[in-house]
Amino acid sequence: MATKLWQKNYTLDLLMERFTVRNDYILDMDLVLSDIIGSAAHMRGLGKIGILASDEVAVLDEGLRRIAALRKEGDFQIKPSDEDCHTAIEGFLTEHYGEVGKKIHTGRSRNDQVQTAIRIFLREAVLRLSDSICLLVSSMIGFSRKHALVPMPGRTHMQKAMPSSVALWMMSYAEELVDELGMAENLYGVFDQSPLGSAASYGTTLPLDREYTASLMGFSKVQNNVLYANNSRGKFELFFLDWCSYIALTLSKLSQDLMLFTLPEFSYFSLPAELCTGSSIMPQKKNPDGLELARSRTSLITSLADRVRGIIKSLPSGYNRDFQDTKEPLVEGYRATEELVMIFRRMIDGLEVDEEALKEACTSELYATDRVMEKVLGGGNFRDSYRQVGLNLSSVEAEDPVASLSKRTSTGTAGNLRLDVAEDALEAVETFLGQKHGILKEVYSSLAGIDEVIL
Repeated sequence: MATKLWQKNYTLDLLMERFTVRNDYILDMDLVLSDIIGSAAHMRGLGKIGILASDEVAVLDEGLRRIAALRKEGDFQIKPSDEDCHTAIEGFLTEHYGEVGKKIHTGRSRNDQVQTAIRIFLREAVLRLSDSICLLVSSMIGFSRKHALVPMPGRTHMQKAMPSSVALWMMSYAEELVDELGMAENLYGVFDQSPLGSAASYGTTLPLDREYTASLMGFSKVQNNVLYANNSRGKFELFFLDWCSYIALTLSKLSQDLMLFTLPEFSYFSLPAELCTGSSIMPQKKNPDGLELARSRTSLITSLADRVRGIIKSLPSGYNRDFQDTKEPLVEGYRATEELVMIFRRMIDGLEVDEEALKEACTSELYATDRVMEKVLGGGNFRDSYRQVGLNLSSVEAEDPVASLSKRTSTGTAGNLRLDVAEDALEAVETFLGQKHGILKEVYSSLAGIDEVIL
């Protein structure tokens, strides 16, 4: 049985071991490479202050790179008796490289070790999820450009309201996601501070150079107050999951729209057949299960944020074991949101538009407000003009739905979509992401001999 990092002169009750470990040893496969980055930086920091000799640093460096290679190949194991990846990594180093393996934890608590690994995971998760959202937004912009002049009834209260367009509808979601991408930059800035060296919330007497290890890991700064470094655990995970919730809520609304507008009674759009399932009894069915599950996955993602919120809401300062139970919702929330974004990109790329059905749907009542505005432009006041049209709706006639789009010239309307606004914002985000990916790629290469952390 592996020696636990906290092992002393007794053996933990097996039921208590199961209760405290749960499935952490499985979840921690996602943190192995992140922990290697943190351990490699800490090991070099110990070398810098003379705790480790240069030859010991070299041996540990070789060992950590070996573990990274095994993890990339899927050959590194974490057993239930290890509790987590941190014990498994130290155990591997001790087993294969001797006494020097027992030195790598010097000056560290498992708490700031876990914190550092999660912080590295969060950094990467923000970038990876943002990459996927950028691809989705790009697909949305391309779809909108292609269908810029396809009319579509605008709705309020789900009833026909005013003339709109397919592009206006789609770009409403694209621009919402662009704003949520802007939040990602702020999130990255919060996560871009190293907790390493804070130990169990109060530091140690060793002269650890926290700025040095932070720079090795690609962090722009240290998280200054060592107690705050601990107290932010759970809170930073919640920041991320709340962000995931906003993204999911955006896509949930799009799901509902698509389910409505692909109904045979509407037939505005057709979903890609390969993204639909069938019925076991009704051979004609082509079900939008992906869209339905997108709604339920949104509930899952928002519940994960609430789960973390509930865990941390009443904790005192300093480390508490409750934090362990924030790891599972973090990993699950990231994966569920990433999958949601990816499936919607496929939906948009394969979405077919029925222009004739959309034109036919642009019936006369859509133009009632246009008639009011014509009277206003002719010198009438709005209130009387509104009343006159409202009392004579039967006289409102439909017009060419495509031509009617050109009458809408205000910024952001169907006749003046200003796709460049979203494109410029997207380009700025992509530049930011490229810069951060470049920094992290150098870190992973120099500290672990890998191209990137595997999430």
